[in-house]
Amino acid sequence: MKNSIIAGAGHYLPERIVSNHELSTMMNTNDAWIVERTGIRERRWFTPGKDTVTSMAKAASEIAIHNAGIQTREIDFIIFATITPDYFIPGNGVLLQRELGLQGIGALDVRNACSGFVYAVSIADQYIKSGMYRNILVVGAEIQSSALDKSDAGRSSAVIFADGAGAVVLQASSDTQRGILSTHLHADGDHAEELYVRDPGSSREVRVSQELIDSGSFNLQMNGNAVFKHAVVRFYEVVQEALKANHYTAQDLDLLIPHQANLRISQYLQEKMGLENRQIFNNIMSYGNTTAATIPIAISEALALGKIKPNDLVCLAAFGSGFAWASALVRW
Repeated sequence: MKNSIIAGAGHYLPERIVSNHELSTMMNTNDAWIVERTGIRERRWFTPGKDTVTSMAKAASEIAIHNAGIQTREIDFIIFATITPDYFIPGNGVLLQRELGLQGIGALDVRNACSGFVYAVSIADQYIKSGMYRNILVVGAEIQSSALDKSDAGRSSAVIFADGAGAVVLQASSDTQRGILSTHLHADGDHAEELYVRDPGSSREVRVSQELIDSGSFNLQMNGNAVFKHAVVRFYEVVQEALKANHYTAQDLDLLIPHQANLRISQYLQEKMGLENRQIFNNIMSYGNTTAATIPIAISEALALGKIKPNDLVCLAAFGSGFAWASALVRW
């Protein structure tokens, strides 16, 4: 049986930088308020007419493929995590496949929001371990800014979410000393409406109407207190689960890469686990919450900065809408 290794990573960020000060010209907020509650100082928003979810994913994927040391034609499956696809249907996986010239290979979309990338990694890991595929492109990409309510009513989420893309190549390897050691997936649909976008929903008599649009049901609805309360518990549990399953402790971790939801959540997790600053990676301060893209962007950036080295023990962990949460423990 083959192991799955992360052979290469890449990311793309839109060129437009949106500061907290710029947001304060759109809604009743300020830099101090945003930093205190989220840790975010700036984020990236896409450029209409230039950036799409597909184009950002392609840019990130090409870097990941290059860094993996393979040719694009060697990719034999695509798993694409996003909740902001370019089309309602089809999914974004086939659009990326087309742009990469990979017609004929399978493409799967994952709509698990913030935990989507880790879920996608877990799926790819099973395919590789079964021998079905050898090189799987796993992507997380989002354009959130075009759907944000940038009025005072929507500021609690408008200051958080942002745009970007990240990708990794999962590759089959016979090296038993490295690769994905285990993945752990969980969900609790009892809390689905604590973080969701209600429409356009198929169970409505009319799927899209002016009345629905005016009601705000097309905007993200988030109960921030509920999300925070559950996140700090589930993050800790799922990281500990991964460590325990492989007979490690927090002190053995070289790097924890949590989903970039809120800097306060990451700091709480760091304190609870007793991790040093060098053992946790955060970039939400500069990029905001790019949902399914946060972890692959962070992997790519951490590799570029030399914060992940061969043989390092790295844990990926995410929590978000669903509620759904997941972790993956990787020996680099």
